[in-house]
Amino acid sequence: MALMAQDHPIFTESIRRIRALLGSTGLDPLQQQVLERLVHSSGDPALAPLLRFSPGACDRGVEALRRGAGILTDTAMAAAAVAPMAGRTLGTPVHCVLDWAPDQAPAGSTRTAAGMALAWSELSAVAPAPLVLIGSAPTALELLLDSVAAGQPAPSLVIGMPVGFVGVEDSKRHLACSDLPQIRLDSSRGGAGLVGAAVNALLRAAAASDHSPAS
Repeated sequence: MALMAQDHPIFTESIRRIRALLGSTGLDPLQQQVLERLVHSSGDPALAPLLRFSPGACDRGVEALRRGAGILTDTAMAAAAVAPMAGRTLGTPVHCVLDWAPDQAPAGSTRTAAGMALAWSELSAVAPAPLVLIGSAPTALELLLDSVAAGQPAPSLVIGMPVGFVGVEDSKRHLACSDLPQIRLDSSRGGAGLVGAAVNALLRAAAASDHSPAS
């Protein structure tokens, strides 16, 4: 699919200017596309040095999407950021852990963590495992990491970009120390819009005939 040819001229010009601002990044084409979408969504080229990829993470995410993997998000906002692109590219199902969450947070936990426990137990039983997007809830990321460490199936890819100041950087460090395929934004930065932008870049690549950067 020649998705870029269908883009609004303002988006196309924005990407051109972003590339000029970033200069040479040393990233491979798929990683570059993810970075460009993050900068486009945030208006912040300073995100570039904070972005981390495990080896082959983008290719693994694209391949899983092509094989029919779903997407699991930690918030309804992240799901809303992904659903339009998912629908017009591969028809990828998009789920939110809050659909499994209790009405009240369990003692000592959060609704998103409780929802992740139930959602992952159900969704990870189907191969390929979903891609997991964490933009707001470090407790959900920690729960996922604990679940995998306890023997549950691993996600096809984790996009770990929770935003904030409580537990956020700790959860990102734990993710970094794991063997999970991951795209991570270090520091306190992140958010639903950024995880959505990252996976939207992968959805575009998965729907395209190759991984070459759009021009």
